[in-house]
Amino acid sequence: MADFPGKVNTETSSPQPPTSQNQFMSMSMDLYFMKTIPGILLQVEIVLGLLVWALVSSTAYGLLPAFGWVLFVSITLWILTIVLFVMLFFGMRQKLTSIPWPLVLLVFYGVATVLYLTAFLADAASVPYFSNYPFHYYSLAASAFFAIVVTLTYGASTFFAFLDWKGDGGNAATSTVPV
Repeated sequence: MADFPGKVNTETSSPQPPTSQNQFMSMSMDLYFMKTIPGILLQVEIVLGLLVWALVSSTAYGLLPAFGWVLFVSITLWILTIVLFVMLFFGMRQKLTSIPWPLVLLVFYGVATVLYLTAFLADAASVPYFSNYPFHYYSLAASAFFAIVVTLTYGASTFFAFLDWKGDGGNAATSTVPV
């Protein structure tokens, strides 16, 4: 039979109450992410996306239904990009490991690129209808310019997300098989 120790300590320590310093440490910010190319592209997408929908909404956009689509795409993607930026900035990628982040980012950026391309085409095709109204014309022309720039930045983000997805293996089945 196995020998048991002569003295057994049955005292338990009480759990430490969470302090504000512990809570702050759990919400660490990833400042390095802001300096990477994907982080910079996200910041550019947020700023230029804001310009697109602000320029369109400051005009008489209700006269042509195409601008409703431009507003829908630009505002929706602007909000989703802010949410994505906050999640990546606070390190949710490392905390939520069950999410296939490379694939999620690839799909998000790919869909955003296609949607912004359609919004740019609708915006650019509708600008000439306002040629008699200089204020609206110039605002909508500027929004079309920024829409294509945002489309290109989402395209660049798609490219980097593809490289990340491809470098990660891209297939969950191959990365979960024990070796």
